[in-house]
Amino acid sequence: MYILGKNIYFPPPSSADENGLLAIGGDLSSERLIYAYQNGIFPWFNPGEPFIWYCPPERMVLYFDELKVSKSMKQLIRSDRFELTYNENFTEVIRNCKTIYRPDQGGTWITDEMERAYIELHYKGFAKSVEVWENGVLVGGLYGIDLGHVFTGESMFSKVSNTSKLAFVFLCESLKKDNYALLDCQVYNPHLERLGAREIPRSEFLKVLHKTSHNKT
Repeated sequence: MYILGKNIYFPPPSSADENGLLAIGGDLSSERLIYAYQNGIFPWFNPGEPFIWYCPPERMVLYFDELKVSKSMKQLIRSDRFELTYNENFTEVIRNCKTIYRPDQGGTWITDEMERAYIELHYKGFAKSVEVWENGVLVGGLYGIDLGHVFTGESMFSKVSNTSKLAFVFLCESLKKDNYALLDCQVYNPHLERLGAREIPRSEFLKVLHKTSHNKT
């Protein structure tokens, strides 16, 4: 396991262990976070732990032509019950992702320091959000990192049933229209699998990531 210092550096993703753990330490500066995401690496740790960085051997992604939208979701979209916006209230979205009660989890992995770091990324134009509103009240949403032609999803929340799923579908359709290559979901999640996401080898994901990053520059 590599111990990070002050320099903005990560070892090759291929040196991660079988669980994808690549390195520990460093900081959550915007420069380090951007460099990490551009190389397929992301932080994931619990409060009180050191910063832990991952690049798993299998990457959960969604190719937009494989998005699965159920009949009930299509009906919800057509109902016009909710208003959807893009990147209009990032701060409240990440705050809700941090504080929402999740019965299947012991607590949040979004620490105060991580919240501040991603808000800073938002101000720099990298972290973006989708908001779902009902009668002017924020009831669902998601946020992630926009790398130009790959979007890495970070967290979602729902205060009303299916609103996080609605935000996910809205994001996928928007990214498809803008010719993004894929949506990076990071690690396996059965909920996202039902929406069409699947695992691909790390090497395949990194090829897509680096190709699109090169094209952007």
